[in-house]
Amino acid sequence: EPCVFRDNEFQIDAFGQGAFYNQGHPGWGGGLGLNYFFLRYIGLGVEQSVFGRTGHGAEWATLGNLFLRYPICSWNIAPYAMVGGGGLYGTGQGRGVGHVGGGLEIRFTDNIGLFGDARWLYSGESPHSGVLARTGLRFAF
Repeated sequence: EPCVFRDNEFQIDAFGQGAFYNQGHPGWGGGLGLNYFFLRYIGLGVEQSVFGRTGHGAEWATLGNLFLRYPICSWNIAPYAMVGGGGLYGTGQGRGVGHVGGGLEIRFTDNIGLFGDARWLYSGESPHSGVLARTGLRFAF
């Protein structure tokens, strides 16, 4: 059967996000991402985002992702897992982070869909951990 999730698929993400750290200082913002699925089930991505944390100013995040997705072609949905890392920086300090999480993409056409995901961020520097949740539009080519 035909499937809207393809091999050799390039994607552009535009998203809003919320960051929830263990110290109770949430952050809100958004960003852009670029992904490439060289197989229907495996892809790589990079994203750049900015968010403001209450009482802490703005932070930028540059993160890389490895995606493992499982398309359910008859429903035009694809649950996925993600793992990766990168850096958070802003307000005069930077730190490295790793992350693991998952999400769901729903395609309305061959090229346009919605996605939502969440990941657990972990770091050796304060704040040590938190949840980063995103939702947005995904354009696939």
